[in-house]
Amino acid sequence: MRSDLPRVAASTAPATLPPPLPGLDPAWSRLVTVPGGTDRTGGTDHPDRTWHLLDTAGSLDALGATPVGTLLCVHGNPTWSYLWRSVAAQTLAVARAGGPAWRVVAVDQLDMGFSERTGVQHRLADRVRDLGALTDVLGLTGPVVTVGHDWGGVVSLGWAVDHPGLLAGVVTCNTAVHQPEDAPIPAPLRLALRPQVLGRGTVLTPAFLETTLAIAHPRLDRPVADAYRAPYRGAARRGGIGGFVADIPVDAAHPSAAELDRIATGVAALRVPALLVWGPRDPVFLERYLDDLTARLPHADVHRFEGAGHLLPDDADVAGTLTDWLGDHLPDGHAPAGVEPRLPADVPDHTADASRPLWAALEDQRDADGPALVEMAAPGGPRTVSWRLLARRVDEVAVGLADLGVRHGDRVSLLVTPGADLTAVLYACVRIGAVVVVADAGLGLRGLTRAVRGARPDWIVGALPGLSAARALGWPGRRIATVALPAPARRALRVEHSLAEVARRGARLLASGRTLPAAPSPEDPAAVLFTSGSTGPAKGVVYTHRQLAAVRDVLAAQYDVGVGTGLVAGFAPFALLGPALGARSVAPDMDVTAPRTLTARAVADAVRAVDATVVFLSPAALANVVATAGDLTATDREALAGVRLFLSAGAPVPEALLAAATELMPNASAHTPYGMTEGLLMTDVDLDGVRAAGDTSGSGICVGVPAAGVRVRIAPLDDLGVPSGTPTDAAGVTGEIVVAAPHVRDHYDRLWRTNRASRQGVDDPRGHRTGDVGHLDADGRLWVEGRLQHVVTTARGVVTPVGPEQRIEAVDGVGRVGVAGVGPTGTQQVVAVVETVPPVRRPGLATASLATAVRAAAGVPLAAVLVVPVLPTDIRHNSKVDRARLSRWATSVLGGARMVRP
Repeated sequence: MRSDLPRVAASTAPATLPPPLPGLDPAWSRLVTVPGGTDRTGGTDHPDRTWHLLDTAGSLDALGATPVGTLLCVHGNPTWSYLWRSVAAQTLAVARAGGPAWRVVAVDQLDMGFSERTGVQHRLADRVRDLGALTDVLGLTGPVVTVGHDWGGVVSLGWAVDHPGLLAGVVTCNTAVHQPEDAPIPAPLRLALRPQVLGRGTVLTPAFLETTLAIAHPRLDRPVADAYRAPYRGAARRGGIGGFVADIPVDAAHPSAAELDRIATGVAALRVPALLVWGPRDPVFLERYLDDLTARLPHADVHRFEGAGHLLPDDADVAGTLTDWLGDHLPDGHAPAGVEPRLPADVPDHTADASRPLWAALEDQRDADGPALVEMAAPGGPRTVSWRLLARRVDEVAVGLADLGVRHGDRVSLLVTPGADLTAVLYACVRIGAVVVVADAGLGLRGLTRAVRGARPDWIVGALPGLSAARALGWPGRRIATVALPAPARRALRVEHSLAEVARRGARLLASGRTLPAAPSPEDPAAVLFTSGSTGPAKGVVYTHRQLAAVRDVLAAQYDVGVGTGLVAGFAPFALLGPALGARSVAPDMDVTAPRTLTARAVADAVRAVDATVVFLSPAALANVVATAGDLTATDREALAGVRLFLSAGAPVPEALLAAATELMPNASAHTPYGMTEGLLMTDVDLDGVRAAGDTSGSGICVGVPAAGVRVRIAPLDDLGVPSGTPTDAAGVTGEIVVAAPHVRDHYDRLWRTNRASRQGVDDPRGHRTGDVGHLDADGRLWVEGRLQHVVTTARGVVTPVGPEQRIEAVDGVGRVGVAGVGPTGTQQVVAVVETVPPVRRPGLATASLATAVRAAAGVPLAAVLVVPVLPTDIRHNSKVDRARLSRWATSVLGGARMVRP
């Protein structure tokens, strides 16, 4: 034991069985003694050691289930085998239901939990050998999947490296096998390792233990927290906690550094299936350690549980994720025949390009002097960039970035508002095979922070607001500024270069004969686009070059947009796609984080700037354009009369809004396409189609027929609102909308479980479960009825929200409506929350007359009608009503809480 630990750390005590604890079946606990003597590696003599462990073998035997393999679960510091109780329970539930029966062996490491207190220091190599000696006594014959957390992850991986003949897979939760030389160990560990803190903080007091329990997300229930405390009552029981901390290899001279290096090297040679699950809110195991593990195990499946922290098996459904993963990868304890772990090719294949790359139209017009894009809100007035200038600037930035060290596959976060700078950097990155990360400011600061940190960019290109946020919030990535900054600001923001410097660097190199790097393959990742975050934390959606090109092609075919088209892009994705389509595009004068700031005059100005014939706006932006139409001049109206097509998407668009917009653009065809970040165009309908559809469905919004190459089916809902049936294209079936198309996203970034759920039961490799609910009618048109998580499950059956909302919105004095459920699943009550016209000053119950009218129109029984000044909506579109928030709010205020705004 280290001399800077207190004497009490050397206390000894026998192993014992734990007392009754919540969630822990006493039948799982057993004591196992490992005989003393010379260990199997020829090490020194040691006495008998007795371990406490959880073992579900007896429970499986009682079920009559034969194990297909063993999960060897190893806890870290300062937890114990109690950490894996959910895994034990879940694997038994799967076996009870007829699924694969996995035996769980969850150990208490020596001096930890209820295992023996030995009174001696156990180094990392000792713990790996000790675990091997225990599994020898247990007679584990394989297949074995190791499961480890914290420093137990390192110990479990050490066992995995040493037992290749038994190993079938590895699973880790927030662990690390390598400490970078250029980065300090995390601050909490630096503090714990201080000589004046180590003994007092880990052994003499329970500070280290209590801190670990306090950072659980959500906070642990008191009985569960007490269960974690149970084996560590008193300083004499906490010596192992201090010993574990003291054994952290802080540098190459540490006694355990060589063993950690051995394990890290061995991990990189593993070729078994692997699953890495992570809690991003962990203050100790930072995401750089996940990056290191993914580099060593490039074939691993990765899932980040956004919002979860260090105590991951208690913070998130690790147990369910683990059993799902085992069922997919090791259904009988072994990987399915013919299936090898996914390993990247050593050299990307650049010969497989079977389609026009995303930058092809830019190349075609490289010698044209006409406008490629216009920024209406540029400092000093509108800024016009020609095709010739844009093509040259893309080449210069591409070569400059490559020379600075931006490599194929590097991630580049773009914290730049739509315009010339963003367009040039995006196409330059795409051209050299870097992966652009686009998370717009509409996510809000917290959402943007989660997105950037989760994407782990190698580089950040940003304007001053984005760079300031990156510095203040510790976002990863080397920094490039879009504007020139004074030297003190550059140092403060850690900016290495400006975009102008990068372009000048590239121009010099091109003039000296430097050429562009080899083009990426169509199957290489091209972009990570983040969802709006309107239904949970924003997800990173990965597109390959082929898929982005397919998005371009379907838009061009559906709307006849191409060379010669002038495009007003009030929606960022389409501003970026303008050059890919060969269209001259204009970003109108607006705050992109607040679509409602767009005015009718700003749209007219943008139309004039590029002689636009196509306008794309979000519903919130379109609503404000209609609301400010009175400010238009005759010249403005003349410009708008030249528009032939306008589109609005991102949320349901009422017929009345489309009709009002048509009055401003009288010669335009009004379309409202249906899509999502995972597939930007799935179906399309025009205003005439909406009117022809009428209200024949009885519920939902008609979004038209599938676009070219798109297949739409419905996965029927059961009585509890769960999509349980085989997807069908039959008319009149309400369920989850399932789409398939060449331009559907490739996968979600580091979200294995989300990927799995989005393709569960879908037989098309390009399929995607949207999470939206709707139905097809007899004419093949799709009707959207809401989001899956917003379905209300009443005793009379499921209620989808959009139909009742539409009917209520037809009531005089009603603006927007949100329908939500309160109460337990299966017996929920329906509540309507209404924006009145004019708006009320404060939330409350609706007047008797309004409540009566709303109830009569709703078409479903309503438990309450509430009024609010304004409904909560998503940040990006300002259009999607946050029904989940309304449900929580209505539950609270109807339960007697203070009547505050939702």
